[in-house]
Formats: sequence, C-alpha cells, structure tokens
Amino acid sequence: MAAKKENAPLKNWAIYSGIAIQMGVIIFLFVRGGKWLDQTYNAGGKLYTVIGTLAGVGLALFLVLQQTKRLNP
Repeated sequence: MAAKKENAPLKNWAIYSGIAIQMGVIIFLFVRGGKWLDQTYNAGGKLYTVIGTLAGVGLALFLVLQQTKRLNP
C-alpha cells in the first residue's frame, strides 16, 4: 500500500506534464499550418495564422478539460 501512495504524486506529475506537452504540440502545429496557408494562399496577410492559433488554443483547451475530467471524477 505504501508504494502506491508514493507513486501517486509521480504518476500525476507525469500525466499533467504529458497534457502540457500535448497542448503545446497542438498549438504549434495549428500555428505552423496557419503560416503555411498564409504563405501559400494569402500574400502578405496573417489571417490564417490568427485563425490557426485561435483554433489550436481552443482545441487544446477542450482536450485538456476532457482529460482532467477523466482524471478527477
């Protein structure tokens, strides 16, 4: 029993740091996609970068909320 209690903080730390990494990767990919779309289809504008950034942040927050609900019922 004592070993499980000692590993619980380490397990939670690993889960939450994985969620943070996942959030960063999602936002990074959406921003890169937006930049690519701007370079390809929108000469000189940043419309797709802004849309990609907002969509990435929204998706990342949604996924973080879903994962934390499962962790803390």
